[in-house]
Amino acid sequence: MMQEKKIKLNATEDVKEFVNGASKCDFDVDVSYNRILIDAKSILGVLSMDLNRILTVKYHGENRDFEQVLAKFAAA
Repeated sequence: MMQEKKIKLNATEDVKEFVNGASKCDFDVDVSYNRILIDAKSILGVLSMDLNRILTVKYHGENRDFEQVLAKFAAA
């Protein structure tokens, strides 16, 4: 079951926390905007994205800690 959430990362520390959370998942996590798709477990990949944008996170699994990270950065 694929899940999709919208998030907003405002600073490098936010990116580190998000990637750290994604890295603990034993399933694929992708982050995207427009046609750009990045592995959410790649700190350099996520840092290369335009952080002024609302990002879409897609993942296939469940992890309570990761859900809490997503909730923290949820886009309004």
